[in-house]
Amino acid sequence: NKLGRGHRDKVQQFMTITGSSEKVALQALKASDWHLEGAFDVFYSQPLVKSYADTRHVEALYKRYKDPHVDMILVDGITLLCNDLQVDPQDIVMLVLSWHMKAATMCEFSKQEFIGGLQALGIDSLEKFHDKMQFMRSELKDDQKFREIYNFAFGWAKEKGQKSLALDTAIGMWQLLFAEKQWPLVDDWCQFLQIRHNKAISRDTWSQLLEFARMVDPTLSNYDAEGAWPYLIDEFVEYLNENGIIQKGQLNDWSQNH
Repeated sequence: NKLGRGHRDKVQQFMTITGSSEKVALQALKASDWHLEGAFDVFYSQPLVKSYADTRHVEALYKRYKDPHVDMILVDGITLLCNDLQVDPQDIVMLVLSWHMKAATMCEFSKQEFIGGLQALGIDSLEKFHDKMQFMRSELKDDQKFREIYNFAFGWAKEKGQKSLALDTAIGMWQLLFAEKQWPLVDDWCQFLQIRHNKAISRDTWSQLLEFARMVDPTLSNYDAEGAWPYLIDEFVEYLNENGIIQKGQLNDWSQNH
C-alpha cells in the first residue's frame, strides 16, 4: 500500500485537522477520490468516526476559561481563549465556533454550550482546539454551512430580549460574513442603510439579503422587481440606480473602488 508523496501529505494534513487515525484518514480520502474537502465531509457526516473527547479534559478547559463569579465563560474567558489559540476575538472563526456550540449570545458560553460543543468537535486539549481552527474556517466555504452560520449569526448577535438586530451590529456582521462570500455590493448596502433606513434589522431582511446576494447578479441584470423581496431590498435597488452605482447592468468603477 505504497502512497505517493502528494497522497501522503494529504493523509498527514487530514490527521492533523481531524485528529483521526491514519486508517480513518485513508478511508475518508479514498472514499472522496483524494479530495481533502470531500474527505472532511465524509468524516464529519459520520458521527461514529468523530474523534473522542475525554470529558475530564474538556471540563478542565472549561475551568480555565470560566468566570470566577458565575458558572459561565464571559468576555475575559473568551479573550483568554483567543490568546491561547492566537486568534483575534473579531475573527470570523469565533462565530463558527459559537455556531458549533449553539451559543445563545455573543461573547458568552454557558457551561453546557462550551462542553457540548467541544465534545461534538472532538476537542479536549488546546492542541486539538488549535488544529480544529483550520477545519472551522473551511466550513465557511460550504454553501449549506455558510447559510446556517449566517442565519445563526442573527440570533447570536442581537441583544437579549430584542426581536431585531441593532443596525451597527448588523453592519459589522455583514462586513465580517461577506468578506468571506465576497459580495461586491456589501459596502453600498451598509451605506444605503445608514442613509435611508437607520433602524434595526428584522430577521426577515437578514435572511433575505443572503438570498439576494446569492441569486441576484451584482450588476442586477437578473433582478426581478416583481419578485418577493422585502421592500428594503427593492429600495436598495432603487438607490443603486438613482446614485448611478449600477448603470444598464454594469457596476460602475466608483463602487468597485470606493
